[in-house]
Amino acid sequence: MSEVLKGPLRRPVNMLTEQTYDGHKSLHDDKEAERLGIKAGPIEGPTHFQQFVPLLADVWGRDWFERGCFSCHFLNMVFEGEEVRAEIDAPAPNATRTMARAFKADGTPVLEASASLGPDHGETLLEARMKALRPATDLVILADMKVGLAGAAEERVVMGADQHMGGLYPFTLNEKLKVITENDLMYSDASASPWGRPVIPLELVSVIGNYSSRTARFPVKQPAIGLFADLEIRMIEGPLFVGEEYVLRREVVALSESRRVENYWIRTRFFDKTGTKQVAEMLLNHGVMKASYPHYPKERLA
Repeated sequence: MSEVLKGPLRRPVNMLTEQTYDGHKSLHDDKEAERLGIKAGPIEGPTHFQQFVPLLADVWGRDWFERGCFSCHFLNMVFEGEEVRAEIDAPAPNATRTMARAFKADGTPVLEASASLGPDHGETLLEARMKALRPATDLVILADMKVGLAGAAEERVVMGADQHMGGLYPFTLNEKLKVITENDLMYSDASASPWGRPVIPLELVSVIGNYSSRTARFPVKQPAIGLFADLEIRMIEGPLFVGEEYVLRREVVALSESRRVENYWIRTRFFDKTGTKQVAEMLLNHGVMKASYPHYPKERLA
């Protein structure tokens, strides 16, 4: 049985209480969450990624930041005030893959994930989950979505230290660093970074990868409220840097559904500012809650 490496209990902060999109607040707002039968606005899932960074960096060092992949399935929501602990299975010497998990203080599972080093990651946790999806044949909110559909245009994005990240992410990097669970000088001080430039923390890769996503104009019917069900962050020639411009290209790679949720899986590729060299990739499963779309019952029967 392999050794398990555990981090400390941390108490993450909900930075998305004021998140808005398409003219309404999100699931992270207490009132919206309660309307949908959830006791409060949950912590954003990627927030928990940061707790794994010290564990994985201790195992793989600089390589983790440059070509690491964290492929995660979220299991249970975490609410402000709750404590979370991250753990990984200690990989064998020279191994480039391991499994990871997070739990609340009472033992409730928060997420499961695979962590690996490229370029050969093998099959990640989310690749295995996608392979097992059943075809979605009766979508309502996502009726106009198609696998292979690309974003309306490529996007140019940047995350500055004091740049407000918009309605989807109503905070700045410096504001986030005041409450981030695992801080490091390399996120704010170029002289403390092995790459000579401040690094975007792992949990904020989804922010730079998503804050401009509404410009992709994917045909998701509104008003509807969604959540992250699965998220994979993969570095190819990483890490990503504060103040650096990147080109994003998005594509729908899968559609699925469950009793309460319709899902669309988006692969977002990050390129350098020339648009020619891919440096990272994000795979995100958006779950759109059927109960949040007021026309769902009528359109379902049409």
